[in-house]
Amino acid sequence: MRFTTITALGLARLAWGDSTQHADPTAQTSSGLISGQRAAAAPKVMEYLGIPFAKPPLDQLRFAPPEPFTSDSSINATSFGYSCPISSTATDLLLPRPDPRINFTAAGTQMFTILSQSGDRFSEDCLTLNIWTKAQQSEEKKAVMVYFYGGGFVIGNSDAPTYNGAHFVDQEDVVMVTINYRLNIFGYPGHPGAANLGLLDQRLAVEWVRDNIAAFGGDSSRITIFGESAGGASVDVYSYAWPSDPIVSGLIAQSGTVIPPSNASTAAALWSRAATALGCSSTSNTTAELACMRKQPASALSEVISKLPNFTPYADNRTVPTDYASRSAAGNFAKVPLLIGHNDNEASMLAIVSLLKTNTTLPDAFWHTYNLDLFFCPVARRAAVSSSHNLPVWRYRYFGDFPNLRVSADLEMGSSHGAELFVLFDNMPAGVGIPASTDEQVEFGRYMRRAWAAFARDPQGGLEREMRWPRYRPEEATLVRLGLGNRVGLNLGVPEDYDGECD
Repeated sequence: MRFTTITALGLARLAWGDSTQHADPTAQTSSGLISGQRAAAAPKVMEYLGIPFAKPPLDQLRFAPPEPFTSDSSINATSFGYSCPISSTATDLLLPRPDPRINFTAAGTQMFTILSQSGDRFSEDCLTLNIWTKAQQSEEKKAVMVYFYGGGFVIGNSDAPTYNGAHFVDQEDVVMVTINYRLNIFGYPGHPGAANLGLLDQRLAVEWVRDNIAAFGGDSSRITIFGESAGGASVDVYSYAWPSDPIVSGLIAQSGTVIPPSNASTAAALWSRAATALGCSSTSNTTAELACMRKQPASALSEVISKLPNFTPYADNRTVPTDYASRSAAGNFAKVPLLIGHNDNEASMLAIVSLLKTNTTLPDAFWHTYNLDLFFCPVARRAAVSSSHNLPVWRYRYFGDFPNLRVSADLEMGSSHGAELFVLFDNMPAGVGIPASTDEQVEFGRYMRRAWAAFARDPQGGLEREMRWPRYRPEEATLVRLGLGNRVGLNLGVPEDYDGECD
């Protein structure tokens, strides 16, 4: 386990100066006594980084459900934990490089460098979470927001500078949590009898938050999970996986919903290919096969999966069912409020990712269909599902398109996949050649953070009361158009104007 024992002096529960201005630097949790630090980006915010919530998934715990980590030790939580292992080629494939078809801007170069996880430290001992909080001021207990990162279930990390929660917490006075979960074969191995381990990691992290967040000023009865892309899909999957005991009081799904999963046999066949490549295959003794795979170096697994299709969530009859349509109709999902939406041109970013990975330019018609099939229509359907069961739903479409978030100097990308995250967390690309945020962009970022926090503080009605956002009704002008023309404020559209091509 990667943590540092701290001295007795460091254990003292001393506030950083005036207790009305700074949170306590230590917190007692089931993982131990956690010692944090002031966030460099916002000195009134305390951050606690790299807190273990599960035992290291090593040896017999590799390819196994996560087990809670408990300890009486003291943990110096002042640096992020390791990133979970990814394919050995993922970083190289996504690193930005000179390409006249793209002509990366300085901002685009920085954004893709972050996406590639260049410079990350990887280890299977990666099941940690991070917390940002301020001293109690306006509320005795604060609303809690738990973020699941995206990355197609094959890349991603909670220490990406994009997701640093200091600015959000400083403005909106919520408790922010980001978590790590296992990826690719490490999270979704597909061997007989296995489960979607990465999704179980997410659940265990939420349970840890429920049990410990009061020590950081959080309200365990007001936990909202939110995420983007695969993180948004995880939020939606979570709502179906834990219908009777969701723990959470709100769901925010950004650019991601439940997707048709692979079946167990397809996942098992992919696992078998990996086992064969590593000399572990055994059709007659799956126990011995699993034991062999557990002995392989993580680097060998990362190398093998670089030559295979991605290992992603599959129907395991535990976290991922196959009957989403019937469950939706029957209302067999978590009955909690939902904020859901997507960006206006998701595929423009993914087209660049595809070009870097395959060196192939696909026609605009392909990406138009891609937008419809993976983002626009699934979001419309999922919003309609909750609305049909008379649950509070808010639906948005994000249009923001700002100069310091433009990836290409030549391509017109609009509001592409993931662009809203920089605005939402207020962590903009910066440096030589990157424009400063416009005044309008700064104001819009505040507006967006206020909306997300309003939902978290009161998922039942915070958006109506604080932001005047109407609840979503598919047949009425209740679609919130965020940043249309880069303008700030409420702008409503008719869903049918955007959903006309959806069945």
